[in-house]
Parts: sequence; C-alpha cells; structure tokens
Amino acid sequence: MIVTGKEIRDAEALDGAVRAAREPGILHRRSFLLGATAGIGALALGGCVTNDGMSLAEAEKLYGAVPDKRFPIPAVDISQVDPKYFRRTVRYETNEAPGTIIVDPSNFYVYRIEGEGNATRYGANVGREGFLWSGEAYIGRKAEWPTWTPPKEMIKRQPEVAKYARGMPGGPENPLGARTLYLYQNGVYTLYTLYSTSDPESIGSGVTSGCTGLLTQDMIDLYDRTPVKTKVIVLPA
Repeated sequence: MIVTGKEIRDAEALDGAVRAAREPGILHRRSFLLGATAGIGALALGGCVTNDGMSLAEAEKLYGAVPDKRFPIPAVDISQVDPKYFRRTVRYETNEAPGTIIVDPSNFYVYRIEGEGNATRYGANVGREGFLWSGEAYIGRKAEWPTWTPPKEMIKRQPEVAKYARGMPGGPENPLGARTLYLYQNGVYTLYTLYSTSDPESIGSGVTSGCTGLLTQDMIDLYDRTPVKTKVIVLPA
C-alpha cells in the first residue's frame, strides 16, 4: 500500500496533538495540514492586475518554479490564493529588532521586520479552532528538505508507515516540505514549526494543529534570511 503525503499529514496532525497534550508547559502542538478547508475556491484575478496592484505576470514570476538543488519545486497555482496573501513589503510599526518574525494568526499573516517601519509580509495558514496559541520563542534550528519520523501512535494505527520508523527522507512528498524552521523555548523544541506547504488553497485559513505554513517560495525567502536564534512572536488570535 502506498502512503501519500496527505495521508501522512492527516495522521501526523492527530498524533502531534495527542503527544503535545501530554506534555505540560509546551507552548503548543505539533502541526501538519488536516486537509483543505471547505469553501476556499479558486479566486479569479480580474484582468491582468490583482486587487493589491500586483500584475499577474509579477505574481507568476514571484511564485514560479524553483530549480532547487535537491528536488525541483513546481510553480504555485496562484489562482488558488487570494491576492492579498501574496508576498509584499508593507508598513509595520514595531519596536522589535529587524529580522524578528511576527505571526498574526487572526489575519493569516507572517511578518519579517525589516526596520524603518517596514516589514515583509507573507500569507499563511495557521492553527484551527482549539489549537491557537500565543507567546514568544526563537528559531532553535533549521533544515532543508528535513527528515520526517512518524510517532509510535501513528505506526500502531497505520502499520504501513512503519517503514519510516527511522525517518522519511526529505522530498516533495515529505509532510515538512522544502524548508522548516523549528521553534524552541529555553533550549527545548516546542513541537511547533514554520514550514513550507505545497497546498496553496490552505493559505488564509486555520487548518493545522498549531504550526504555521507558508507557500514554498515564501518559506524559502524567509528561511534564507532567518538565522538560528531569531526571535519569533505569535500574537493572540
């Protein structure tokens, strides 16, 4: 039996919630997508310009295919993303230092502070109802095409994934995607990540059990500019 990436994500999301619930003091739950949220359809881009003033050609270039060194990354189907979630530079007043990452789950945005009142803003998916959280953390480690290891609870329920007990190698079908930033508190992994999603229709919705997903092209941009120890703030929903 072939195990698809979506099936792994669905099962891992449930197991992550169970594991996190058993650990007091953890900031939140580990998350993966639980599937596309009903009601999010393809959004037409009127004419050649989006509502945010970005041309269709510019959006297609920004989210075009990436010739990654290990695995080719396909272009994003931008018709599945509300144009307001496209990456852009915006005004954002804050006293936080440049480089700080701020997650705004209420509005489905992630900001990277650039300084002088500016920030790079990315559209995101966030935790679904019951799994929202807020607080501070920092990037404890980062990985390109990371390995994914199914928890014991999942292997017991789905014996077919036992072959990944020692880790599923990074790749297009891996639930963690092309790039992952791991959040820590006081030297301990919180089970929370910022990860790259290949599901464009999930952007702008609450579908995970805690983690925050960015389009792969956006995640690569953020990943490349985010060193370990970077401060992360998750605002109240």
